[in-house]
Amino acid sequence: MTKSEQAQEEPRNPEDPVLAQEPTEPAPGVASETATESTDSEVAQLKDRLLRLQADFDNFRKRTVREREGIIARATEDLLEDILPVVDHLELGLKTAADHDTDDAVQQGFQLVYDQLLAALKSHGAEPVETGEVFDPHAHEAISHVPSEEIPADQIVAVVRKGFKVRQHLVRPAQVVVSSGPGKAG
Repeated sequence: MTKSEQAQEEPRNPEDPVLAQEPTEPAPGVASETATESTDSEVAQLKDRLLRLQADFDNFRKRTVREREGIIARATEDLLEDILPVVDHLELGLKTAADHDTDDAVQQGFQLVYDQLLAALKSHGAEPVETGEVFDPHAHEAISHVPSEEIPADQIVAVVRKGFKVRQHLVRPAQVVVSSGPGKAG
């Protein structure tokens, strides 16, 4: 007789300490319900944790995209601030060349360089500020007020220096002369 056959034939003694420690099988319905409930609870916790991690990652991704766009915009603004004096000087050079009857080839050459520079700035999101007719304190800097019989008050008389913006953010306001309306009769 083998040991396994002997173990099957020997009756179990419930008072035996070794046998008392052996797990007893729970009732068929009770154990499976408890195990199912704990498993369902763990699955729900894991799903919740997964959803939170996915949301955190999505928020992280969006935040890094915003930060990257902000860094690019600030770098473009810094570069634009350095290049704007060059644009101003090219405009002055073009005006002076036209006023002093400079050779047409020279004027066209300056104009080509000026247009190319503005196109390069525009390709990076930099655009001149629209001056329009009405003074806008959010986009214009009034450097002078002049009385005018023809131009109503708060209308732009002249643009002294162009303003620029990068993706709707004002980098430099346009400097303008504003009408103060008809002068007082003395």
